[in-house]
Amino acid sequence: MGIKNRLIVMNFLQFFVWGAWLITIANYWFGTKHWSPTEFGAVFSTMGISSLFMPTLTGIIADRWINAEKLYGILHLFGGIALAALPFVDDPTVFISVVLVAMICYMPTIALMNSISYTILKNNNYDVIKVFPPIRVWGTIGFIVAMWVTNLSGFKATHHQFYIAAFAAVVLAVYSFTMPQCKPQNQGASGASLTETLGLNAFKLFKNSKMAMFFIFSMFLGAALQLTNMYGDRFLSEFVEIPQYADSFVVRYSTIIMSISQISETLFILAIPFFLKRFGIKQVMLISMGAWVLRFALFAYGDPEGGLWMIILSCIVYGMAFDFFNISGSLFVETQCDASTRASAQGLFMMMTNGFGAILGSWLSGLIISVFFTDDQGGFMWMNIWNSFAIYSLVITIFFAILFKHKHDPKQLAGFNH
Repeated sequence: MGIKNRLIVMNFLQFFVWGAWLITIANYWFGTKHWSPTEFGAVFSTMGISSLFMPTLTGIIADRWINAEKLYGILHLFGGIALAALPFVDDPTVFISVVLVAMICYMPTIALMNSISYTILKNNNYDVIKVFPPIRVWGTIGFIVAMWVTNLSGFKATHHQFYIAAFAAVVLAVYSFTMPQCKPQNQGASGASLTETLGLNAFKLFKNSKMAMFFIFSMFLGAALQLTNMYGDRFLSEFVEIPQYADSFVVRYSTIIMSISQISETLFILAIPFFLKRFGIKQVMLISMGAWVLRFALFAYGDPEGGLWMIILSCIVYGMAFDFFNISGSLFVETQCDASTRASAQGLFMMMTNGFGAILGSWLSGLIISVFFTDDQGGFMWMNIWNSFAIYSLVITIFFAILFKHKHDPKQLAGFNH
């Protein structure tokens, strides 16, 4: 197998592990276990908690002491064991703790996978910018395939979804040990302070008012990123309780409907260079925020029959909402920081969105739904839930448009429009 194909397999399995349970865990939590929405927010906050420190920590270890591909394999092995343990847990607090262990192992492997891919491609004299994106797309395909497998196998509300993910994680762990060696580069300067070593010098960027504003809005928008992953599949599945929709395609194949969101992602990635060059980063991020408003509002008024087009359009819009924020935000950081702080600034962007933002969004959404949007029988008031998320996104959009000052300079992005 050629080296590019080997990396395609690694990227595919990386996101297959995640896709097998991330979208369907709500069906297991609410539909099978009947646990509370307040605690469910903590399940998704585990990703945020682990994103605060694990990618940085494992990056230092891989730079100094252990081959990246070996560390990657060890993490997937332990993460797979944690996932396999979830079906045996009958207490929600213990369940959240085990998910946290799984996420502490999984979240840093995303950054390690990129690092391994870059290293192997460079060692084989490939143009990383040209060759890596088509390889990375197979990660999204892996996520989609896992969603389809979980749905079509009838496991979307059962513990078997965790076994599927665990099996893929162990296979990937074994596979990673066969990859070409990515030895430690000892990139940390010998006289570097602890602050520099941990990438904390990027926090100096908060002294710049424009960057401070950008990172604060990144956190607030990051709070919205996982909301439909948390509740979307459960929302579609609950149409089973309305007789006219009980046997609809949407109810039976809710996870496949949700996978349209990931399919849309792969398409909107290709549109980003055009939009960035034409409109600039501020406008592209405003388009993203407007797309989040649409994403939630369309869910609020959609249904499996006359409103099916709203549900499908919401899933299509997700690709724009997710990609335009993440990728344009990353490029903004790249163009605004000097070489000495770029890597740590990217880490700070991830920390604000996937770390603090994810914790804020998952915890607050669980609390708000539990207090305000649950009826006397414990059922969810879905229209109110989605409308409240849409209003939240709209408020963020308006404040970002007013407060974030940035003038578009096409020359800054010239190097990125490959």
